[in-house]
Amino acid sequence: MPEILSDAQIASYRETGYLVLERHLPETVLAEIRAEISRFETEARGMTASNDRLDLEDTHTPDRPRLRRIKLPHKISDVARELMFSDLILAPARDLIGPDLRLHTTKLNMKSAGYGAAVEWHQDYAFYPHTNDDILAIGVIIDDMESENGPLKVYPGSHRGPVHDHHVNGVFAGAFIPEEVGLNPSDAVELKGPAGSISIHHGRIIHGSALNTSERSRRILFYEMMAADAFPIVGSMTKWDGIEDYDTRMLCGEPTLQPRLKDIPIRIPQPQPDVPISIYEIQKGLKKRAFDTCK
Repeated sequence: MPEILSDAQIASYRETGYLVLERHLPETVLAEIRAEISRFETEARGMTASNDRLDLEDTHTPDRPRLRRIKLPHKISDVARELMFSDLILAPARDLIGPDLRLHTTKLNMKSAGYGAAVEWHQDYAFYPHTNDDILAIGVIIDDMESENGPLKVYPGSHRGPVHDHHVNGVFAGAFIPEEVGLNPSDAVELKGPAGSISIHHGRIIHGSALNTSERSRRILFYEMMAADAFPIVGSMTKWDGIEDYDTRMLCGEPTLQPRLKDIPIRIPQPQPDVPISIYEIQKGLKKRAFDTCK
């Protein structure tokens, strides 16, 4: 029996590739996350370049710190780590992809009021192909998310379609233009919801988000995970330091040495551009963009 999701919700996820659970987190948890964000914003003051903890907006200056991402928050924030192991996050994931879950990565994407950077259309699976696609991302919605502040947008059902080419001139660029593969922009759906909601999207669904030009922030804490029997394919951007390290990333259940294979036509995200490993920097290799860029 499902732990938290209804049969209808599970069926909807299978069909569309996404879910939004409104007001899923208590306000106390949101307050703790916001306090952590303030801590990292203070840390960014005086910085002149991104580092292994904080990814800076192109418009950042040392005296006016602007963050676009907190990297691997589960490693540098007790609040983010404790939430990651809670049933608030793991119960819906277990309902969708099974009891044995392994962490892929975490990130806290910051779209601050007036300048938060866009993320071009892409599929997560193009960055990290695995032996099967029981892969999803759970996004903790930290601020009320509406059309004007750059919500996550998805193409419903695209997780059941192809993995599109994310290369430009033979180099991985981490995105593509939906119209060029026959998609209609009017078919995209915004994943909106009040603060404390969570969004869940499939690893193969096509998604992106526009520049935040509103007067309100739009921040999301992402936990990306997969079934334990989904193993990375050589050439993937998934970190691999051996099976012992890989098994330390188990979130719940039991690890395995038996990958489950699914017939999914894929491309390897190689060669990589000579830029910092950041979706924002990789996507600068695009010749054409779907969203406006930060001024």
